[in-house]
Order: sequence, then C-alpha cells, then structure tokens
Amino acid sequence: MAIADEGTAGAPRRRVLVTGATGYVGGRLVPRLLDAGHTVRCLARDGRKLRDRPWSRRQGVAVVEGDLESRAETARALADCDVAYYLVHSMEVAGSEYGERDRRLALQFAEEAERAGVERIVYLGGLGETGPDLSDHLTSRREVERCLRSSAVPVTVLRAAMIIGSGSASFEILRYLVEHLPVMITPKWVSTRCQPIAIRNVLFDLVACLDEPRTIDATLDIGGPDVLTYRELMQTMAEVRGLRRRLVVPVPVLTPRLSSLWIHLVTPMSRRMARPLAEGLRNEVVCSDGRAQELMPQRLLGVRESMELALANLEAGRVETKWSDAGPVPGDPDWSGGNTFVDAWSVDVNAEAETVFRAICRIGGGHGWYGAQWLWSLRGWMDRLVGGPGLRRGRRDPTDVEFGEALDFWRVTDLDRPRALALRAEMKLPGEAELAFRVEPPRTAGGPTRLVQTARFVPRGLLGLAYWYAVLPLHAYVFRGMLDGIRRAAESEADHDGDSQHPIERVEPTSHAAASEAARSVATPIHEGPSDA
Repeated sequence: MAIADEGTAGAPRRRVLVTGATGYVGGRLVPRLLDAGHTVRCLARDGRKLRDRPWSRRQGVAVVEGDLESRAETARALADCDVAYYLVHSMEVAGSEYGERDRRLALQFAEEAERAGVERIVYLGGLGETGPDLSDHLTSRREVERCLRSSAVPVTVLRAAMIIGSGSASFEILRYLVEHLPVMITPKWVSTRCQPIAIRNVLFDLVACLDEPRTIDATLDIGGPDVLTYRELMQTMAEVRGLRRRLVVPVPVLTPRLSSLWIHLVTPMSRRMARPLAEGLRNEVVCSDGRAQELMPQRLLGVRESMELALANLEAGRVETKWSDAGPVPGDPDWSGGNTFVDAWSVDVNAEAETVFRAICRIGGGHGWYGAQWLWSLRGWMDRLVGGPGLRRGRRDPTDVEFGEALDFWRVTDLDRPRALALRAEMKLPGEAELAFRVEPPRTAGGPTRLVQTARFVPRGLLGLAYWYAVLPLHAYVFRGMLDGIRRAAESEADHDGDSQHPIERVEPTSHAAASEAARSVATPIHEGPSDA
C-alpha cells in the first residue's frame, strides 16, 4: 500500500525503487520524483557512482548497492517499495547476447517484485510496430515488456522513439553525423518516419503516471508533436547548428553491420552499441494514438525547440546525465604484482592542493590533455579504427568529474577529493592501463604542493610488452607536457605567475623488475570495490 502521508499537490507519497539510476534517464528521473514528494531508493552495483550527484544528498533518497543478477540483492532492493521503475538494458555490457540477458533479468525482477508486494512496475520501452521485420533491439524491448508482465504486478509501459536531450545516445549520434559529414552516404532508413520526444517530456510522463490510475497496466505511446523522416531530422539539426544543408545519399547496400561501423567511426558510440541502434532505425516508430497526452497533458516540445534546448545545455555545461554514464567500472588488476610496469613523474606546484586538484579534473573533453594534444588526437583516431571509444565521448561537465563517468577513452575508477584521481583505460590495448594522479599537501607552511602522476600497465603477452616499450619513449614528452600544463593552470588560478622553476622529475625506474616496489612507493591506494554497469 502507498504511504499515507501526502506529497506535493496532495498526491500520495510513495516509496519508489529506481533501477538504472546511473543511466541517462534514471539519473534525471530521481530528482524529479523527489520534487514530486516521493521517497526514492536507487539500486546500483557501486554506490560511488551516485555519491556526487547533486540529488544524492537530498532528504528522501537512499542508495542500495546490489546487482540485478542476484535474486537476494534484487529482493532486498524491492522490499517495502510501492513502485519500481525498470530502466535497465544490456546493449553495452553484453554485446550480441544483450537480448537473452535482458529477458532473464526482467523475468527475475518481475518474480521478486510480486514476492515483495510491489503495487506497480513502470517500464520505459521502445516504439515500433510488431511483426517479422521488427529489429532485434525493438524485439528485445517487447520481450522485456512481456517478461515484466509475467507476474501479478501491474505494469505501466511507456514506449518512446528517439529521445532528444543533451547527452542522449540517439541525439549524440544525430549531432555527430550532421556536424562532421556535409555529405552522407546512408542506408535506406533515412526515409523511415519517427516521432522524437524531448527528455523533459519523457520525465514528465514517467512521474505523472504514478498519479493517474488509468495508466495502471496500460501501454502508452509517447512522442512529441512532430513526425519526420531521419533525413528531415538531419536537415533540422543542420539548420539549428547554423550549418549548410547536408547532402544525404541513401544506398541499398549498407547492411546493419556496415552501418554500425560507420556510426562507430563518426560518432562516440561503440560498434557494440551502435549495431542494435542502427538496426532499430529501419522500423517506423510513430505513436499509434494520443492516449498518453489525454491522460497526462503537458506542453510537448517540437523537434527544433528540443534540439535548441539540448544544444544550449551542452554549450553551457549543464548536462545532468550522459549516455556513457552507465558504462561498467572495471575492477582493479593486481597493480602491485610482478607483471606490472610503472612510470611515475612529479612536480611541485605553487598552489593549494584544492587548486591543483581542480586543474587535474579539467583534463579531457573540449579542454584537452594540457600537452601533446596532437599525439592524443592521433591515439584517439587509431583507437576508433580498431573499435575503441576514441576521444569522442568527451566529458559530461567541463570542470568537474564524478566516479564512474567517461573521460574520452578513460573512465574514472577512483576519486578522493582533493587528493587522488585514477583513470582506467577503455581504449583498445594489449593489456590493462591506468593513469593516476596524487596530490600531496605542502610539507612546510607556505611550501609547494606536490603532484605525482603515475602510469601503470599490465601487459598481455608479448604484444603487451612490445606496446609498453614502444610508447615508453613518448612518456617523457607527453607526461612532462601534461604536468607542466596542470602546474601552469593551477598557479594561474592561484594568482601566481604560472612559471615556477620547480623541475618535472621521473620518480621511479620503469624496469619490469622494479615495478612491484614502485607501485608500493608511488601508487595512491585505490579503493577496491565491485564494478558497476
């Protein structure tokens, strides 16, 4: 039963579980549920991914660590909840097997929700007519709906097509294609019709459905006021960006595999994630009726206005969540073992530790990597060509970082303000790599702050060893440039002349035999915990 006390506007205050709170939609839904007066429990594999969200410190929100793979942890998260939002999918973490994994998790979730006495499940699915030509991606969404409805718990399904918002996956694909390709050779799906919807309209429906009894056990198509082809969407994006009209040439020979490779090379999406999205574009995704608007009336944003708002938020650095936020945080390899290479550099900085740390946190994205930017760009292009993320994922915020977020082809795997930041490489490598920063406060009053930068690499076989020795000569150039850039930025912010005479020094030997001792003496202790998806 719903809690008796009242939320905003006299509506019952409910106890709500949000799965997928680290993702694009879930991370924006939580604060809006709180605004509506509900109490919210967020399920995440690693709670550290949510600790820096502004809403994580608000009254009425709690984070529960757990994995949907585990029945016991799922049951614990669902206990005493009135409503559960199911906002998870496995495209990025499970590759071609995402459909089977999503089906299994949805069945298990429905069973445990029934045992816990949950009153309703709310699921955000995908638009698309059923039939033999439905893509694997949309077929999987339908299968999840069926699995969630396999128990006695009523399910509210909201089906959406492309979501337009700063940082959404489909919007980023569209933006990158239009910005980087004045001429596009495209599959035939550019003539397929779709009905996009603004993220703020999606969030409104997700919250409003709780207070509309007629949405219980209903399936509702949600979409904006405009129905366009993908070609028209591209031209609208070009107009909004102030670009010339794009020349779009559809051809019949581009298979989903080739389309996903093309999307991967031009946009931040990985091939693994791009393929199901590319396959889904061949299906018309248009609302079949207007019941959602009748039951939950709101002002629907048109495509142009949605794009303008999304781009304004991107340019102003007001991106609440990003599609890459939900990426897994890998566990740490044995950095102190005998198979680890370590290369550490240090410099003294005439600035407070907090100022130095702020300069570190600005690396990546549009700001760049402080030095040797052409080498970083070259490495990014090489990574894209072999299937890695490259540098195009950028960053969510121009000045701050959060645990678990992506920074170009790195992911934040340790964050201890203002002392330590560790980045784990997600680029294609013959091994495991980490780039870590440690800030040591002045040893004497008024003395400099020491910044230590450490690269660690665990090679895989002979190719890994060859890779390490091939890039090692570049470290002196790249790392010196990076440390010098961080020092200059921090000293400039501290009203210093930004040109101190402290030398940049290599801290430890780089030999394979000395790596274990180097890791102990140089490395910042990294908190080990479960990975997050």
